Amino acid sequence: MTYQILGKLDLAISKVGFGCMSLQKNYYAENEKLLLRAFEKGINFFDTADLYDNGENEITLGRALKSIRERVIVSTKVGNQMRPDGKSWDWNPTKNYILSEVNESLKRLQTDYIDLYQLHGGTIGDPIDETIEAFEILKQQGKIRFYGISSIRPNVIREYVKRSDIASVMMQYSLLDRRPEQTCFPLLQENSIGVLVRGSLAKGILTGKSADNYLDYNQLEINKAADRIREFSTNDRTPAQIAIQFALHHPVVTSAVVGIRTEEQLDDAIGAVEKPMLTEEERSQIAQTVPVNYYTEHL
Repeated sequence: MTYQILGKLDLAISKVGFGCMSLQKNYYAENEKLLLRAFEKGINFFDTADLYDNGENEITLGRALKSIRERVIVSTKVGNQMRPDGKSWDWNPTKNYILSEVNESLKRLQTDYIDLYQLHGGTIGDPIDETIEAFEILKQQGKIRFYGISSIRPNVIREYVKRSDIASVMMQYSLLDRRPEQTCFPLLQENSIGVLVRGSLAKGILTGKSADNYLDYNQLEINKAADRIREFSTNDRTPAQIAIQFALHHPVVTSAVVGIRTEEQLDDAIGAVEKPMLTEEERSQIAQTVPVNYYTEHL
């Protein structure tokens, strides 16, 4: 496994992170085995959220990593407040909610600190300074080490870069979603803020899953993208590994957080950094397959 420093922090994380959202609910023994195997294979970054399975995902992760807590980097998210029905939620980025909810996440994760605490979304109408104050208080209290945001909205990202000390931004990025290249990556790179990529497989489309459309791409363009990924699946590299390598190739990207549910998916993800990486020429050829898309909202 290869490790990279997250932004300007003294925090080395695996180039492939374990996205826990895909874990099967209530399969504690199986999930624990998979998570520990990921650690044994070199993955040290595990990402969850209080929203996933209404907190059960955090519980699963906490149980699995309890014995190796000091040797891993745990990331979770906050901002979506579950309603009493347990089926829907409201957006709540307020200071009081964040300061309260972190304690619930700490209990579920069976830890007394969170390495990376992320705002799980964000709008330009949020009380941003209040949200930042909450994260800074939690840092002072020692409940979190660093904080960041999980957002694709350029206008929101710009405000956090300008007003806060965020360590990272988690955002969607793949061959079929290159929007961050124009509006976000240059800004984050200039400010030494790490990028955690999600969605590098484009919901599985780049590995062969059928779809009529994706963002503003039509079926013909989607098929071209998937076909091009398959064309480069040589030298024992799978389509998933090529897709992940494409996302990792940009210098501002620290880690690709991949949703993992099975041992086969785990091995596929790890292989993306253990096998020969895409060359500059290969990456360029893949990038030319479909037109670059652009943000049309939240600018």
